[in-house]
Amino acid sequence: MFHLVIDIGNSSQKLAVFEQRNLVHTELTTSLDTQKLAQLLAQYPCSHSIISSVKQEVEALEQYLAKQTTYIRFSASTLNPIRNQYQSPETLGLDRLAAMTAVHALFPKQNTLVVDAGTCITYDMLDAQANYFGGSISPGIQMRFRALHEFTGRLPLVSFSPAPIDLVGIDTPTALQSGVVNGVIAEVNSIITLYQQKHPQLNVVFCGGDAIFFDSRLKNSIFASNSSCIPHLVLIGLNEIIHHQHE
Repeated sequence: MFHLVIDIGNSSQKLAVFEQRNLVHTELTTSLDTQKLAQLLAQYPCSHSIISSVKQEVEALEQYLAKQTTYIRFSASTLNPIRNQYQSPETLGLDRLAAMTAVHALFPKQNTLVVDAGTCITYDMLDAQANYFGGSISPGIQMRFRALHEFTGRLPLVSFSPAPIDLVGIDTPTALQSGVVNGVIAEVNSIITLYQQKHPQLNVVFCGGDAIFFDSRLKNSIFASNSSCIPHLVLIGLNEIIHHQHE
């Protein structure tokens, strides 16, 4: 039995097919329509589907999937195995909620912090009792470079490079690289340390487009033994929602 899960974010659209809980297909696209879905369903006859979207223009996709599969519209009110204590659940990013659902399945009865590094960097923790209270949102790496360029008169727009960055920039572009890249690494390190002080037995999971970058930079840190990189965490969480709804 195949499940189709779709995560529509700010800058990309991710599709995945699971056979039960095994990920058998994943792809990233900038253009998603019913023709694309038809091709995917012809290859993988999915019984169930779900969409998580930060955008509102998904009615055509939903209508198509509702005809072809048992479709779930994911929202904060969707039946979920975690205890969502967020004070304004209607404003909670669905990707954050899906990530909490994933770690509930992958790390049951454990304190787990998720660092989702994408357009924004979000920090969210699910405690050992499956309670989610909230987290924090910070600008992502690309957003920081754009902000420095757009909100100043003379600073250039510098591209993000995953290569190691020296602490001391020797000109304006390398100074921008140092400030953004070393600054964001320091931020991630510090926030994880603060969570560790409150929860010593803490798992740390990196996901999102820049997850591998952070995971590789923090391999030698004091929390490396309890950290992992799971790029498809949100997709895994959406698949768990399907299982929770229909098991």
